[in-house]
Amino acid sequence: MLKDVSLHIGRGQFVSMLGASGAGKTTLLRILAGLDQADSGRVRVAGARSVVFQEPRLVPAKRVWENVVIGHQRLRAARSPALAALDEVGLTRHADGWPKTLSGGEAQRVALARALVREPKLLLLDEPFAALDALTRIRMYELVAKLWRAHTPAVVLVTHDIDEAILLSDRIVVLSQGEISADVVVDFPRPRSRSDEAAIALRTRLLAELGVTQTDASQAAAAQSA
Repeated sequence: MLKDVSLHIGRGQFVSMLGASGAGKTTLLRILAGLDQADSGRVRVAGARSVVFQEPRLVPAKRVWENVVIGHQRLRAARSPALAALDEVGLTRHADGWPKTLSGGEAQRVALARALVREPKLLLLDEPFAALDALTRIRMYELVAKLWRAHTPAVVLVTHDIDEAILLSDRIVVLSQGEISADVVVDFPRPRSRSDEAAIALRTRLLAELGVTQTDASQAAAAQSA
């Protein structure tokens, strides 16, 4: 449950939301997306908005390009913008293929193309990289950053990955038990590296905000690489 959350996101700003499971991140994102309604308060959101979920959610019976413009009333007329969107994510050659022929990373790129073909003012990303392997995730970070610069939507990214948030964001919001416990500006230059001194310092600060010690973080990283 969210409690007295006040969040203003500027035009073209990239904001990541961190927090433990159940902290309210996805609830807030779903309210911004119009999928859930707030019980009280006021929500003002751009009408042109798109969502990319953890799963690509492609329709198996439709070709890749048709998935990009799914819901478009004039499908033939939509093929050209669909191909342009697929070109942006490097999947033009798969346009006439079927979703089952795509890898996980390729399917998620189709989901990004589908979100961006609508030219949203607000792009909502609900852990879109969580199911991908480490190398594919890095490539997706680069792609998302490139698309964000090209289309300039405001972006809200829900993630459990602190490094992901640091590499991509202008701001990082930490939620705890339904409340915003920290709102941190990330103002050091892009492109960023996990080994940057500023990134290391920010990671330490965010771990503390999340109640995670460096020892806990090291043990979790060791377990993942084992």
